[in-house]
Amino acid sequence: MDERMDPPWRWLQTPAPHQAIWAEGDVWDRRTLFDLAVERAGAAPDFPAVVEGERRFSRASLVEDATALSAALHARGLRPGDVVAFQVPNWHEAVIINLAAAQSGLVVNPIVPIYRDHEVSLMLGDCNATAFFVASSFRKYDFAAMAERIRPSLPSLQHVFTVRGEGSDDFAALLDEGRGLTFERPTVDPLGVKMVLYTSGTTGRPKGVLHSHVTLQHIVRESGAYWGLKDGDATLMPSPVTHVSGYANGLEAPFICGTSTILMESWNAAEALALIDRHQVVGTVAATPFLVELAAAARAAGNRLESFRFFACGGAAVPPEVIPAANAAFANCHAFRVFGASEVPLVSFGWPDDEQLAATTDGCIVDYQVRIVDGDDNDLPDGQEGEILARGPAMLLAYADEQQTAEAITTDGYFRTGDLGVRSPEGAITITGRKKDLIIRGGENISAKEIEDVLHTHPAVREASVVAMPHDRLGEGVCAYVIAREAAPSAEELARHVADSGLAKQKIPERFVFVEDFPRTASGKIRKDQLRADIKDRLTAA
Repeated sequence: MDERMDPPWRWLQTPAPHQAIWAEGDVWDRRTLFDLAVERAGAAPDFPAVVEGERRFSRASLVEDATALSAALHARGLRPGDVVAFQVPNWHEAVIINLAAAQSGLVVNPIVPIYRDHEVSLMLGDCNATAFFVASSFRKYDFAAMAERIRPSLPSLQHVFTVRGEGSDDFAALLDEGRGLTFERPTVDPLGVKMVLYTSGTTGRPKGVLHSHVTLQHIVRESGAYWGLKDGDATLMPSPVTHVSGYANGLEAPFICGTSTILMESWNAAEALALIDRHQVVGTVAATPFLVELAAAARAAGNRLESFRFFACGGAAVPPEVIPAANAAFANCHAFRVFGASEVPLVSFGWPDDEQLAATTDGCIVDYQVRIVDGDDNDLPDGQEGEILARGPAMLLAYADEQQTAEAITTDGYFRTGDLGVRSPEGAITITGRKKDLIIRGGENISAKEIEDVLHTHPAVREASVVAMPHDRLGEGVCAYVIAREAAPSAEELARHVADSGLAKQKIPERFVFVEDFPRTASGKIRKDQLRADIKDRLTAA
């Protein structure tokens, strides 16, 4: 029996109220991704929109396969508005699934491959997914078996399709099934929900971020133009295509910007070096550790990557020295920090032409209106720290949950990022911490990032993360989690280091915990909620 339920965002108006200003103008391109793909294929059908290993996938072949998949899904009973989830690595099949959904008015739910039963069932259940494409197996993990384990607890999930598996419910069989089938294609509302992407949640339960066809498309087009992407250029995509940056710049950019995406199934700096050379790659958007490792590989190989023009990095803290060191390793590349979130992709685009600002700030605000506010939502002047609020034509429609939406979006349409930062007179934004990272010790606000910055200057500290811990008398105390480089320093040595920096005595961590690694989100952000829970458990046990 079909127990499929409507998605939880049926309450949402289209366009969302806070997007009325953009809907009334001509800011958005109202073609869907599939419309753009058809146009690109008509202009240059044989151009390789996607390259995976030794295989090249032309624009025309991807459109043809997407049309076949769309027909097969329709024959299996899927209809506009149904949610189709996919949990696959950086494989070309993800491009086809995404195009087919855009053609048929289906809502995609990309899920990063690191997630397992608990997280995946939570996401599929929250959005009432009707179909789930899952890698048959990847990195020695049986995703197909996981999907079957969780399926009985998901009444709305009618179909589980494997990718690179076997049988009638495998991706390849679906394509064959759909070839030759026809049906009346629906009219797709470009302002309607196109994607539900769950945040990786540094503070607890993930939230379903809703984007339309026009919002993500807008930011890809604007950032591509800003970074000088041209029709025919090749870009490298090592970030998961099920994460917002990999999805936008890997799956969508080929049809929006006319580029070619070179997919990497998993990151390897030496392999990336070879791919950039072979395909004359001009740039990438990826996590900071990738930049550090690519620069090191280039220096070791004596290869300055002449074609490489830009590297936009973010997702986690970027030490200032990383940018000039990377730039020195390449002939023509400008590396820079960017800032954004799933809810507000790329609030800043970086500083390609100013190494100092590229290294010391998180980028130039472009295409967004930004407010820096205090705890009472009063606007603060440039140079003063406050919470960053942002609004623009690329921001989310809403969260899947109406109450979460009301809490996150102000009455005048700004999204509360939860990030603390300052804005400079040049329009640069610099992230200084998270609002929830503030430690309130005896009524005094203490910035975790300020202490982390000092700990990072100790030669024996590879990475540090500071969180609040319970304190019987003061409410909260300061705890520092530390990953040492080789021989771990003593807690006393690190405490002296913080004291010698000139920070107030109250900011010296009262406890140090030495660990091999931190719990992290898919984008590399440290799960401070888990560290706070860990120190609470440790204190309780003690």
